[in-house]
Amino acid sequence: MSKRILVSSIVGAVALGSVAAGGFALASAATSPTLENGSARYVAPSDGGAGSFTYTVDVRDDSGVRDLKVLAWPASSKLDPTEAEMRQVESATCRSSSDETARCTYTLKVTKRQAADMAQGTWYVSALATAQDGDKAFVSRAATFTVTH
Repeated sequence: MSKRILVSSIVGAVALGSVAAGGFALASAATSPTLENGSARYVAPSDGGAGSFTYTVDVRDDSGVRDLKVLAWPASSKLDPTEAEMRQVESATCRSSSDETARCTYTLKVTKRQAADMAQGTWYVSALATAQDGDKAFVSRAATFTVTH
């Protein structure tokens, strides 16, 4: 094999390797959604009306936010939902605050009858965020709150 062909092959391999490495760097730059500033609040029903449960969080992704699934569950149940199970629960309402960030709020009214059936004590909130590009982030314990009667 001549030196010229060998040098051309090496230069071509280095150039191809650089392009592949650059493509890998771009592919690895994609990020999963993040959940920040999350808070959960439970208000027990009173004689004056229904109570409520509210979970609010800022969701961020470089492609934008498509959806946030939310599930509240009592610690005593030992439920600990998985990402796959979260796909079947209700969604929060998300409002964009920028191209990359949305404030998502999930609210439920709680009647006296429902509150009487709820386990007292610590509850957890699980959340599954989905970005516009399909990336997902699952947080099994995104927030904690206390239920009292």
